[in-house]
Amino acid sequence: MSLIAKIPIKLNVNGHDYVVEVRPHWTLNHVLRNEMGLKGTKQSCGTGECGACTVVFNGKAVCSCIFPVMKADCGKIVTIEGLSSGGKLHPLQEAFVEHGAFQCGFCTPGVIMKAKAFLDGNPAPTELDVKEALVGNICRCTGLVKPIKAVLAAAEKMSKKE
Repeated sequence: MSLIAKIPIKLNVNGHDYVVEVRPHWTLNHVLRNEMGLKGTKQSCGTGECGACTVVFNGKAVCSCIFPVMKADCGKIVTIEGLSSGGKLHPLQEAFVEHGAFQCGFCTPGVIMKAKAFLDGNPAPTELDVKEALVGNICRCTGLVKPIKAVLAAAEKMSKKE
């Protein structure tokens, strides 16, 4: 039993408002996975080095394994579970499937969320732009070759919808 009391904070996760009781030392990753049951956000390195835990917080990609949950109070968080809408995959998710841009899939949610935040700010990237944007996301299976192609394909598809 912890001696540190829980504190209620407000979170908007995937478009829904929640009040969650948290301990001040918890990370956003801990709360998403263990308190809210959102297992798509992975826990891997625990030091912000691999990108597997990436979520979008107030429009920016963050490593949730080192992001203090208290800093997330009243913020807007999007996880991989929040990208699809009405049973339809987000164009990034579709592109990853179409391009076989994953093997084991462990890093995939973090890569997609990093790409989502990036494409929101740069809807017409070059290959070099995408490579630079995904620095910090490690994929031991694909080396990010196919994910980079998938991000470029998603950007093209998304630009045609607008």
